[in-house]
Parts: sequence; structure tokens; C-alpha cells
Amino acid sequence: MKRLFLVSSMHGGGAERVAATLANAWARRGDEVTLVCCYSGRGRCDQTLDPGVRLLWLADRVRGPAWLRPLAKLAALRRLARECRPDQVLSFLTNVNVSALLALRGTGLPVVVGERTDPAHSVNLESSLRWLRRWTYPWARRVAVQTRRSASHLLQVAPGVRRVAVIPNPLPDGLPGCRTHEPVGPRHTLAALGRFNHVKQFDRLIECFATLAPQCPDWDLCIWGDGAQLEACRTRVRALGLESRIRLPGFSRTPWEDLAAAHAFVLNSRVEGFPNALLEAMALGLPCVATDCPSGPSELTLGGRLAELVPLDDEPALARALCRVMCADPDEREVRGRAASESVRARYGLDAVLRAWDDAWTETDGMLGAEREDDASRTRP
Repeated sequence: MKRLFLVSSMHGGGAERVAATLANAWARRGDEVTLVCCYSGRGRCDQTLDPGVRLLWLADRVRGPAWLRPLAKLAALRRLARECRPDQVLSFLTNVNVSALLALRGTGLPVVVGERTDPAHSVNLESSLRWLRRWTYPWARRVAVQTRRSASHLLQVAPGVRRVAVIPNPLPDGLPGCRTHEPVGPRHTLAALGRFNHVKQFDRLIECFATLAPQCPDWDLCIWGDGAQLEACRTRVRALGLESRIRLPGFSRTPWEDLAAAHAFVLNSRVEGFPNALLEAMALGLPCVATDCPSGPSELTLGGRLAELVPLDDEPALARALCRVMCADPDEREVRGRAASESVRARYGLDAVLRAWDDAWTETDGMLGAEREDDASRTRP
């Protein structure tokens, strides 16, 4: 099987990690995988790729004056597809999806596009890109979203789409097994992970932890990540006088090791495409607290049965949930963490997700994956 896989970049984000996981798995299976970064600035590859994955940058093939670059990019992508002669094309992220559908229109290539955010909350999309998404997405062999809630939102923004697949992110390559016990020591760590932006709401998490710090004197908060709000958050921590209790070390190159060394995990996002950090923390066996934001935390936690699930924008509820976890007996935290790990490893294992992607190129109209998700949501840990 020849696969052409189009992404924006291969930097350190969640979508890039999923792309690497899928590309590596297909290559190990014997497929011929060409992974193309379509970001106009070329960029770099921060992900580990299997030697069988051919990595290309579309920017190396785009020529001409700047004002012609959008059209030249589409032409370069069409030439690349003719060169590769793939059996299947997969594209990630809205801007890349639209480019792929425009460039490959009329070639007869079966293109599946994957939305990596909840379509109802794609706040950064320009109006022209929203219109192009509505116009081009019906051309796709199938549009894949990550949660059932996102599927309904997709049909609102692109009502002409007839074939939808609900395919969650897989557990990534190399993720360690569930830990056997929580770390022992005088200090305990509440962990968070992600980009410092308004969506992740780390500023509000810092304020919430500051109110709990006196009640939980042996707990510290550590948030790994970088982004536009990092320095402002560091300034706020200093103003609160909590430098010894709240650590903001920046981007982590060993996120699984850092998470496994923590005692609990919190996700305080306003919106998620699919919460990879929450999935990985649960798989590692951490007791978790998450906001019930669109989309993903409710499905991952089975409606709050596997973790503390709190209403969005309810900071008192968040504080109470965090306090319950931090004040719980260590054995209770371990039991809940193991139950969560067993559940997500069964539902989001790589083999199951690969089968869902293999099904995505079928011609059947309607939604794929919804029944499987519904069955999983009824499974008790």
C-alpha cells in the first residue's frame, strides 16, 4: 500500500505526534509511506520517524514570486502526488486539508482529511478558510474527526459532507506501561502539560492552585510547556510568592517520564481537539482532573467515571475536585489510576485505531466509528 500523508509540520505538538505514530505504524507494517510537511516556512522535524518513512518538505518544491506562492504550492502538491502515485492520501489540519482537496481535485486519488480540532471551536480560522472548508470537504472520500461531539459540529460547518469517521488519537509509540505505584517522597506533584495560551487556561489553573496551596502543603504544581503566555504566568507566580510551589520549567522533551514522576494530572482547557496529554496521563496511571470541555474529556473519562470531570468555567468545582484528589489516600489514587489506564489502553490502542483508519477509505456513506465509541462509553471500568 502506498500512502501519501500530508501534515503542516513535524514540530512538537500533539497532531504531529499522532502523525508520527500513524506513519511509523504503517511503515512497520510494510506500507510505503511518504510524509510531507506543507508548512510554507519548511521548519524542522522534532518527531522520531521509522527509517521506512520518507519525509519531504513541500517548500523545497515551491518556486516563483511570493504573490504566486499559494497557486505554486497547489501545483507542487499535485506534481508530488503524480510522482508518488499513492493508493491513499491522508491529510491533517484544516488548511492542509483544503489545499489537498483543491490540488488533487480531478486526479481520482482517494483523499481522507482529518480535522484535529472541534470544528465548532476553530476560532483561529479566517473566514475564507471557513468558506473553503465548507466548499471542499464534500469532495473528500471521508472526513475524520476525533470525537462524536466533533462529528455533529462538523456537519454544521460543512453540511454537504456525507461520509464521516470518528477516529480517536492512538496511544503513541513507546509510551511506557502503567506505573505500578505512585512516586514516594515528601513532596507531591500535580502536573499539567501543553502550550501556554488562552485555550489551555494555565493562568487560571495557577490562581486555583494558589487558593489550595495552604490546604495541601505537601503538593506542588508543575506545568510543562511553552507559548505566548509563559512569561506572564511566571511573573504571576512570582507576584503570588509561590516560586517554590509552582514550577514552570518550559517545554519538556521527556513528557512521559515527567508525567510518570507526578502524583496527579489536571487538564483545565477551554476547548480541545482531542486531549492527548490527558490520554497519556490516564494511560500512565495518574489520577486525573479535567474540565468537561469540547471535545474529548467526557469520552475519555466515560462521563467522569474514570476521572474527576468538572463543568467548564466552574472554578469552585475545579478546586473541589483537585482537593479531593490531592487529599485522597495514596492507595485510592493508585486504584483509580490503574482503572483509567486499563480502560484507555483497551479503547485507544494503536491496533484498534489503525483498523479505524483502514476503514476510512471505504465508500460507505454515513458515519463510521460512532457505534464503536458508544459501546466503549457504556463499558464499566
